[in-house]
Amino acid sequence: MKVVLKNLTKKFPARGKGSGDVIAVNNFSFEIPDKSLVGLLGPSGCGKSTTLNLISGLLRPTEGNILFGEDDVTSLPPEKRGVGLVFQNYALYPHLTVMQNIIFPLQNLKGKNKLSKAEMEMKAYEIAKLVQIESLMERKPNELSGGQQQRVAIARALVKMPRVLLLDEPLSNLDARLRLQTREEIKRIQQETGITTIFVTHDQEEAMSISDLIVVMKDGIVQQIGKPQEVYDEPKNLFVAKFLGTPPISVFDGYINSGRLFIGDEAIFDTDSKDGEVYIAVRPEGFVLSEKGVLSCKLKAVEVMGRDISVVCTNEKCTANAIRAIISAENRVDTSSDTVRFDLKKNKVFVFDKNTEERIAF
Repeated sequence: MKVVLKNLTKKFPARGKGSGDVIAVNNFSFEIPDKSLVGLLGPSGCGKSTTLNLISGLLRPTEGNILFGEDDVTSLPPEKRGVGLVFQNYALYPHLTVMQNIIFPLQNLKGKNKLSKAEMEMKAYEIAKLVQIESLMERKPNELSGGQQQRVAIARALVKMPRVLLLDEPLSNLDARLRLQTREEIKRIQQETGITTIFVTHDQEEAMSISDLIVVMKDGIVQQIGKPQEVYDEPKNLFVAKFLGTPPISVFDGYINSGRLFIGDEAIFDTDSKDGEVYIAVRPEGFVLSEKGVLSCKLKAVEVMGRDISVVCTNEKCTANAIRAIISAENRVDTSSDTVRFDLKKNKVFVFDKNTEERIAF
């Protein structure tokens, strides 16, 4: 089921004197392909959860339309949209068993869709097997781990085979290892069911690892849409470049003069772009250790991380307190020196207009 958002806008009324309306989602247009997993990504307050609530029907848009396939569902209540929604806090019924939690949505079916108890239990077992909790059906939520509770919540959303599955930060309450395992399971389940899935998260690593497409948002406005690797490799603006990547991208105050790109008084590349001040951003993997490198930095520390080394250093033109350069563990950093030099990989260096923060070619 493809989902089409047309000029979707949500305004919340002003609170208090002198304040204007809050625009949580601003003119959002996007077609989510059938059977895809799309990640809505951005910092807190960017409008991603509001967008999800608009799609589910929990909120009504101020302007714009929502289509499931060719059906306009903008005015339909949530229960008639055919969506499955998984909340951040799972929202399981504590007094019901796993089985009872899963079959709860089926008990509300009416008319020709109404199922017998045996049919509901059969469907529940099928879904429980898919999410690998079939041995837990008689337990109650307080007898389950966080990861198991999350699987129950997903099973409850899937049991009625929704047209669209909506996940609102479903991994935020899990520890690091369980998050990794569960996000792999979400991708597997989505691929096996073929249900169009929209996944909200502020964690860029989660979004990039399992999404077919990511939508990066800021202040209710879509900044960029694309395949995760494409957005990482070709950010449209400085916000997107800074938001994606761990460790974060290093941003320098730079300038272009007479066909050369400078950080401080060091020319790092030739360029055809016009003269002026710019931001220069370098991905952590874009630094290449070299005794005669084009960029000099003050060495602070070397952190060995197995196959990689993180070189922690500073440069007076860097906008952050420290630069983290990721290089292969095969390199040897001279820790007796106060200075470390790098060449830079051109495909890992981005230049942005100092005023608009939009990316420019160099």
